Amino acid sequence: MCGFAGEIRFDGQTPDLAALTRMSARLAPRGPDADGLLQQGPFALAHRRLKIIDLSEHAQQPMVDRDLGLTVAFNGCIYNYRELREELQARGYRFASTGDTEVVLKAFHAWGEGCVSRLQGMFAFAAYDRDSGRLVLARDRFGIKPLYLAPVSGGLRFASTLPALLAGGGVDTALDLDALNHYMSWHAVVPSPRTILRGVRKLPPASLMRIDADGRKETHTWWTLQVAADADVARLAPHEREALVEEALRIAVRRRQVADVPVGVLLSGGVDSSLIVALLAEAGQTGLQTFSIGFDAAGGEAGDEFKYSDLVAQRFGTDHHRIHIPTAELMGALPGTIAAMHEPMVSYDNVAFYLLSREVAKHTKVVQSGQGADEVFAGYHWYPKLAATAPEDAAAAYRAAFFDRTPAQMDEILAPEARSRADASQAFLEAHFAAQPRSTPVEKALQLDTTVMLVDDPVKRVDAMTMAWGLEARVPFLDHELVELAGRLPVEDKLGDGGKGVLKAVARRLVPPEIVDRPKGYFPVPILKYIDGPVLTMIRETLATRAARERGIFRAPAVQRLLDEPSQHLTPLRGSQLWQVALLELWLQAQGL
Repeated sequence: MCGFAGEIRFDGQTPDLAALTRMSARLAPRGPDADGLLQQGPFALAHRRLKIIDLSEHAQQPMVDRDLGLTVAFNGCIYNYRELREELQARGYRFASTGDTEVVLKAFHAWGEGCVSRLQGMFAFAAYDRDSGRLVLARDRFGIKPLYLAPVSGGLRFASTLPALLAGGGVDTALDLDALNHYMSWHAVVPSPRTILRGVRKLPPASLMRIDADGRKETHTWWTLQVAADADVARLAPHEREALVEEALRIAVRRRQVADVPVGVLLSGGVDSSLIVALLAEAGQTGLQTFSIGFDAAGGEAGDEFKYSDLVAQRFGTDHHRIHIPTAELMGALPGTIAAMHEPMVSYDNVAFYLLSREVAKHTKVVQSGQGADEVFAGYHWYPKLAATAPEDAAAAYRAAFFDRTPAQMDEILAPEARSRADASQAFLEAHFAAQPRSTPVEKALQLDTTVMLVDDPVKRVDAMTMAWGLEARVPFLDHELVELAGRLPVEDKLGDGGKGVLKAVARRLVPPEIVDRPKGYFPVPILKYIDGPVLTMIRETLATRAARERGIFRAPAVQRLLDEPSQHLTPLRGSQLWQVALLELWLQAQGL
């Protein structure tokens, strides 16, 4: 797990190494263990390393193989790197390191761009061919590892985070109005390739971009997910389908133990993370460190779920760490949390992940986490509603359940000059659903949520907050073989038992029953769910700044109504409309914009 940045020139000039040095410095928290900078004619590459696999200097990056004429920078983890290494050695390749970066380099040479389909794991990489001057950028199937792009005069820059690109300078920082439409209506989800800034794009998940020496670019998708019940799978008995899921999850968890350092688990006490712990214990894992976070109670809601995580930790004998964060500490963590965001992200638990990661990084460098299970196995409340919806009404039903604002509300909050010409989110949703004519409404939503919403909300959030402290998070529920299997299951397997039915059936055999039958829990993060006091003061002051006024994104009367009664203006997902408005301005100011 690392971070990298680079620049390629098409105008005969040399890359701006000063800009690249600034970009690398911004990425330092992602890779505190080592750094490297390399220039080859019109191409330059910087890397920040977090040592997880092959802790020696032999795995230092950028990695250059002069015999093959290749230079690679890599961020992520390839779980099947040992098997690929053996296959490459059988083809005559020799290795100077024992890590996965060199496997990526040799695999790219051996199989070309098709190597990505052989990689099991999470990754973003840049591969530069010395002789042709061609650069290839690639991203994993679910976009677990980020990769941002920005054209600059005479060339192209890329980096693992958007703030790193901004540190290099020369980026068009005007707002992308279609992206703003997504942000304000779709719970801050801005689908690839857009970002909130007009001058920055992100490589879509499961995509590969080829950039020739003369600047010509071509991007293609190298993997797609199908979510549609398979008749052959449906004919199996329910217990047989459960067994398939259990075995696929067991493999996914085992793969993510690959490391030369200990691997812990973020244990919320829910079904998903508890299953990970149970399967590791079943596999004979000893000395497993688990971590849970909690806050002060607020608004009549408990601020922690320690009673559930304690139950799992005791059952499986883990080395468990309870991390309690007092409310007073949350306020002080907000600036760091916002600065760490790749893009503006409104979910309350950003600050929870930020503080949890800070504490976990004191004990270990790698953890497994349960993100993705709700999107893959239908754990959210809108899926049953969609099951009862006619196909022609699916898009409208999805919007009603998930989107934050109606078009009329968008017109009310956004200044005229900040509105896009069309409702970009609605158009995106309708096009996505229309592209799956044979899928049920639930299957359409699962496909959208897994490949788009998950990528640009929970997955992006986890990467940003963990890597702010040099902590690698691995997500077994996004093992592509497990997700492909889930896509072939009958919808009823996923909707059953109040959602995630097949997972709960597996869990009933492996974890305490109290974990399976408990209510679905969310951390309230009280200072953001119940905006008042110092947070409200901070918001008022931020929105009153000269920068905010001159930006002119929002209509002043509408903002004032939110400030007057923040608790009365909530989204369908029970999020604060005021926080969404404020967070955008706070993020822009945190990036110096």
